[in-house]
Amino acid sequence: MIVGRLELTLNIPAARSLKDKRRVVKSLITRIHNRHNAAIAEVGDNDKWQICRLGVAVVSNRSDHANSLLTSIVKSVEREHEMVLVDYEIEIQ
Repeated sequence: MIVGRLELTLNIPAARSLKDKRRVVKSLITRIHNRHNAAIAEVGDNDKWQICRLGVAVVSNRSDHANSLLTSIVKSVEREHEMVLVDYEIEIQ
């Protein structure tokens, strides 16, 4: 069993409150989960309006498949118009 982990740091420049941030983040989480069948949750910076850290996990039987799934998620986040991808880290175990 191969587990792939992705940590994303996002900037949400239009967020003026935690409510704005949560709306954008919840929508992104739903889209990633539905499109990529990955487990995803907000894992840090919960009380900051314009910064978000998300953790994503996938399970596969091949490391290249897990890496491909996580890379695809990064690319889809980069295309989002309401947020900016600041940093990401992929780890395959």
